[in-house]
This record gives sequence, C-alpha cells and structure tokens, in this order.
Amino acid sequence: MTKAIDLLIKNIKIVKPNENSVEDGDIAISGGKFSRIEADMDPAGAKQVVDGKGRLAFPGVVDAHMHTGIYSPLAEDALSESRAAAMGGVTSSLNYMRTGMYYLNKGGPYREFFPEALSLSANRFHVDYAYHLAPMTAGHIDEIEDLIDQHGVTSFKIFMFYGSHGLHGKSDDQSDFLMIGKDERYDFAHFEFVMRGIRKALERFPDKAEQISLSMHCETAEIMRAYTQLVESEGRLSGLPAYHASRPPHSEGLAIFIASYLAHETDCVNLNLLHLSSRKAVEAALLMADAFPHVDFRREVTIGHLMLDTDSGCGPLAKVNPPIRPRADVEYLWEMLLDKKLDWVVSDHACCRHEFKTDSADPGNVFLAKSGFGGTEYLLPALISEGAKRGMSLNHVAEVSSYNPAKRYGLNSKGDIAPGYDADLVLVDPHDSWVVRADESESTQGYTPFEGIELSAKVKQTWLRGQLIYDGRIVGEPAGQYLKRPYHN
Repeated sequence: MTKAIDLLIKNIKIVKPNENSVEDGDIAISGGKFSRIEADMDPAGAKQVVDGKGRLAFPGVVDAHMHTGIYSPLAEDALSESRAAAMGGVTSSLNYMRTGMYYLNKGGPYREFFPEALSLSANRFHVDYAYHLAPMTAGHIDEIEDLIDQHGVTSFKIFMFYGSHGLHGKSDDQSDFLMIGKDERYDFAHFEFVMRGIRKALERFPDKAEQISLSMHCETAEIMRAYTQLVESEGRLSGLPAYHASRPPHSEGLAIFIASYLAHETDCVNLNLLHLSSRKAVEAALLMADAFPHVDFRREVTIGHLMLDTDSGCGPLAKVNPPIRPRADVEYLWEMLLDKKLDWVVSDHACCRHEFKTDSADPGNVFLAKSGFGGTEYLLPALISEGAKRGMSLNHVAEVSSYNPAKRYGLNSKGDIAPGYDADLVLVDPHDSWVVRADESESTQGYTPFEGIELSAKVKQTWLRGQLIYDGRIVGEPAGQYLKRPYHN
C-alpha cells in the first residue's frame, strides 16, 4: 500500500552521494521519511506541495565536529549555535565534550556528568544532535561500554596535546585544568589504555563494532612546548604565522605516528584522525594507513583549514588547534580532498564570543587569544563554492558533508536521499553569490574569520525530518532530537 504523502517537493536537482550525476526529480516525504524519489510525480493527494525552484537538493549536512557549550552555558549555546547550523544546511550536529574546565566545568564520572548534559540539551537544539565523549580518567575508560549500551555514545576522543598544554596554551598543572586526580596522568599510557577500553567494547558489541570509533586530536605536547618557547623568545613572528610556527606541522605528523602505532598495538581498529591541517599531517596519515592496513583510518579536514591561511587578515580571531597553515598546505588539503584521501569535512564549530576571544589589553597577541571559532553556517556554502573552482563534483560534496560521517558515526538513517532515510534536506541555489558578514549569522559569536569572503552558493531552505526549520530565517521552535547511536529511526 502506498503511503500518504505529507510533503512533495517538486522541481529540484537531486544531489545524492555515491552517484556520478545530479538528477532532475521530485521528492515525496511521509512520516518524516523520504518515501519516493521520482521524476514528474503527480501532486494529487499530497498534503503539501513545495516548488523547489530548480534548486540543488542535498542530504542534510552531518557536521561531525562541533563544540556546543564550550564557551557559553550548554543550554544557551545549543539554542543559538544550532540556529547557525540550520541556516547552513546542517541537520545533525555531533559535538565533542569532556569533563574538566569548560563545558560543564566539572569532573567526575560520566554516569553523573552525561545525564546532566543531556538534560541541559533537551528541547534546545534546532537540529538533531549527538555527543562524542573523551575518557579523561581511568574511571571513564571503565564506563565506555555503559556509555555505548545505555546512552548510544559510540564515538570517543583523545586530545593528545594536553600533556603539557591546556586548551589555549602551555599549562604546568594537568590536574586543575583537566580536573583529574593528582595520581593520574593524561599521557601516552592513558591513550593506550583508552584504546584497550575501545577494543573491549568492539568485542562486547560485535553488531555495533563497525560504528564504534576513537577520534584523535594529533599534536605532540613536547614539540609544541619547545617551539612555543622558541617563537615567543625570538619575537620575530606574530599573529597566525607565529601560532603556526609554535605548533609546527611535524608535531601533527609525529602524533599521528604515535596514535597509529598504539592503535596497532591495542587492535583498536577504528581510528579517526581529526582536523588534519598540513601536508605533513596528511602524508603521515597515509603512511600509517599503508603500514597498518588492518586499522580502518578515517581522515577529517575542517572548512576553516580549507578556506583560511596564515596571511588571512583575521589574525588572532582565527586561532584554532591545530593552527591555520600557509597557503601551500591549504592547497595540498584541497588536492587530497579531491583525490578522496580525506573522508569528511566539518566546521569544528566552537563559538567564542568576541569579548572573550582576544586579550583586552593586548588583542593582537595570538598567544593570549582563546582557541577555536564558529563556522557551521558556512560549511556547505563554502565547500560548494570553493569546490566548484577546483572541479569538485556535487555528489562528492554530498559524500564528505553528509554520507561519510553519518555512516562512520552510526547515523544509519542520515546522510542520503533515499526511501526510509530521515527526510533531512537542504535546498541550495548554486548561483546566488553573497559575502560573509558576521552580523547576518544566527551565531552569537559576533565576528567570523570568514568575514568578507564571497561565496557563490547559498542555502535557501533546510528541512529536518520533513519539517521546515530554515527558510531565509529560522522557522519554529527547537525540534532537534538526541541521536542514540547506532541510530535507526
């Protein structure tokens, strides 16, 4: 029996991942799911018919690397930054979170911490959402299996650079910043034991094993400490070039080697190498994939590292970890993305409001600025715009912005336009040029390192499970749902 059509979107160009072309057609949605994708469908009987005006229809973006709640209270940040996500075509927001300073500003076990985070998140997101969690203590490692079983958290993270650094710069006291016990160390041995904990989970949950993974922020604390001291003492560099030099690309490469060997040693076979920013980092990642073929490596890049370079005029406003790199690294990242050596593109969105981002007494000092910035609202438009200049197919855009991260992270009803999938959809005009202006964003950040960049594609509408949530403005109240993974709705 044919399902009744709740919504019929006609006259669109459908961009599906894993295809070689864009097809003219119509999309029928029933019960919040895609039900039929065909050409010239009869509108009779459809409860609502929308003219797509010949626009591109992408699957809703899966922004798999965000930091909602890092600099502002979680409930407050969820509301504003998910509005920014919706205006950029994002329908699934995957957020990294940990105990310690920032986020909820508390330590303790995840059995107490995470339910509080979920309670604060409820009814605050305009898009669907999930969390990656970081095991910061030995006790957290013991909780991994319960987090998978009870809360559907299937992805975890290690911040390798916290050995001698805090979030923004050097730190001599791990226990205060990370809120871990005085007898605990956040070091290579801890990383190994996290991997062993993930391995145990893979064995306990064989039906979920392909979608249980560990993500690595790969920078080497000892290299960063030494080079930061050199750069600051020499005083020759400032701004983004100084920060690039203080956290050099070989720091990324070395950390990737260490992480990969530990994954091999522990048989932790699903490893995500996050926000690769440089040629040396990508080359190291590819070397490790050849060295350890049994490890399923995935490689991530951010839209910031694809759009900005050390000559960008935004200066310390673009401080992020790992740093923005010179143009040669940026172009190499594009080359690797086009060659499908990088698996997905994310925003690494961390809304750091202007009044907190730089030091009021010395705003030009990059070493005093806070790390991270927002950009989820520009992810898809920038990827389409810059990708078009380099010959990137629209189908490939759909793969790296939606399909690939959805499948890796257990969002099995997201990331594609196909019957049975959640009706998450983005309508894009690929010929509507516009200039990025922070004051037009839904984010509360108040600035953007992308300010003044002209983009050639613009999101016109965003649909979440068949409901319109953005139509040139945010529509409706927050309707995002927590995605317990593996997610099959």
